[in-house]
Amino acid sequence: MLGVDPGTVVTGYGVVDGGGRSRAQLVECGVIRPARGAALPVRLADIYDGVCELISRHQPTVVALESVFLRRNVHSTVTLGQAHGVILLAAAQAEVTIARYPPATVKKAVVGTGRAGKRQVGYMVAQLLSLAAPPAPADAADGVAVALTHLLRRQ
Repeated sequence: MLGVDPGTVVTGYGVVDGGGRSRAQLVECGVIRPARGAALPVRLADIYDGVCELISRHQPTVVALESVFLRRNVHSTVTLGQAHGVILLAAAQAEVTIARYPPATVKKAVVGTGRAGKRQVGYMVAQLLSLAAPPAPADAADGVAVALTHLLRRQ
């Protein structure tokens, strides 16, 4: 299971194995950081390439991602939607099942409240996966939270 928290500056991801009777385990997490100061098309290509590489390396059966939410700044919403789109494209081209969850759903599934902050999400990710510390940076914890959301909702 690959969980992704889209962003055009930092895209967080988490690969979680949660098969059958075993407890979910963190396989890998981290962030994709597009070239700093690069034009949007270059950053989108970096995100696409990074997600393709993760799919190729881990062969997930599902790519779960946080859906785009409406922000006060329409430009930011559109830009985030473009990052979301290249992640969808990477998953679709790899013929991987796609699941999308609103941010409040991810927070509610992992923390218990849809208004949880990043620190709370990181803490609960660490608790659910029996980690010594939350994944860092926070964007990586968010990617893991998206993967956990799909696993929890599937059960």
